[in-house]
Amino acid sequence: MALAAAAWVAVLSVAAAVDDFPRGLLLLVCGALVAAGAWEGVLRRGWGRVAGLAVAAVALAGGVLLLIDEGYSRTLLLLGLGALVLYAAARSAFRPDVVLPPAEPPRRPVVVVNPRSGDGRAARVGLTAAARDRGIEVLELRPGEDLAALVRSAVDAGADAVGMAGGDGSQAVVAAVAAETGLPYACIPAGTRNHFALDLGVDRDDVVGALDALVDGGERVVDLAEVNGRVFVDNVSLGVYAQAVAQDGYRGAKLRTLLATVPEALGAGGGVQDLRWTTPGGRSMRGAAVILVGNNQYRLAGAAGAGTRPAVDQGVLGITVVDPPGSRDRRGRRPVRQWTAPAFRVDADRPVAAGIDGESALLHPPVVFRTRPAALRVRIAAHHPGASPSAVEPVGALAALRALARIAAGGDPRRLPPRVTPPVRQRDTAV
Repeated sequence: MALAAAAWVAVLSVAAAVDDFPRGLLLLVCGALVAAGAWEGVLRRGWGRVAGLAVAAVALAGGVLLLIDEGYSRTLLLLGLGALVLYAAARSAFRPDVVLPPAEPPRRPVVVVNPRSGDGRAARVGLTAAARDRGIEVLELRPGEDLAALVRSAVDAGADAVGMAGGDGSQAVVAAVAAETGLPYACIPAGTRNHFALDLGVDRDDVVGALDALVDGGERVVDLAEVNGRVFVDNVSLGVYAQAVAQDGYRGAKLRTLLATVPEALGAGGGVQDLRWTTPGGRSMRGAAVILVGNNQYRLAGAAGAGTRPAVDQGVLGITVVDPPGSRDRRGRRPVRQWTAPAFRVDADRPVAAGIDGESALLHPPVVFRTRPAALRVRIAAHHPGASPSAVEPVGALAALRALARIAAGGDPRRLPPRVTPPVRQRDTAV
């Protein structure tokens, strides 16, 4: 349907241009902008999606104002309808909607709720009452309480599945206990960003519906990662971001704090200059503006799914190193370097500031990262996507058109990348 809508927009625009040249040429330009804006709305997220759809709307409105008469009004109306169908059909085609293997429902599921996460999001959506209506026991995390100890106590008392309603830092703690005990785990997106939920395929806008994972959800097995023995589910950042997270004013003014941290972090006395690491080829390097180590690799290039992980079950760490200013003239240095590996080590002469799943920490060198392949059994509600949006979203317009053509020919866009069995050969990719 998306391919048909794209063809419809193109044919209408060309026909109008030929029918009444040169005035129709303006309509052809508007049609191209409408189609391009709608397509960018498909491939991008956040402000990029808003901008793409805004361009499409302005182009359509401009065509109406410039070429208004009975015939063109009808053409413009059909053009706008085609753009809307193109957007809706392509978004539907690239939605994962993976069917996960069914799993036996737990007999005594427990969910821990952090009432402070997401500025009280759990309370706003009535999560506690909804959980109890589903027969799920609710434990509220009190200020100063040890989350890991609370979950272990619930497991010792007979819980056979655990869920966490909170931010990614809390998700990592509960996921670590679930992996340790071999119990299924559910991610309830009650935090602010909920990056882990997004990459697992949990609908971040459906907090209450995520509870169904502990009732009749499907199951998938994903990786965890650790840094100096501490489990993380998303990523660990060393460098500018890590130092900004450690500042007292970061939560209230993130961008201002980040900008104020840059000169200190990248200056001659900045701690990030002290970081030492080794390339996949065995070359020892010193200094970095940012070292980002992910639980699986993040997609950085391209618009579609940028900032997300296409898979969280490949048994690798995703390593990204951004060089500091002034290093561009050094032979062999790349501004941005990405590769994957099962382990990674960073050395330093002093403790290293880190952001672990968005929370500030201080790590003593050496800073050692390892992947924990297939460590966690995750339950996901049947009506949620079940995979990261970038698992099926192609990068670039040509790749998207090829993917739509495969779908139209009967291909399955929901097929996920195959698991990689460790050990994994390192791969170095420049961005």
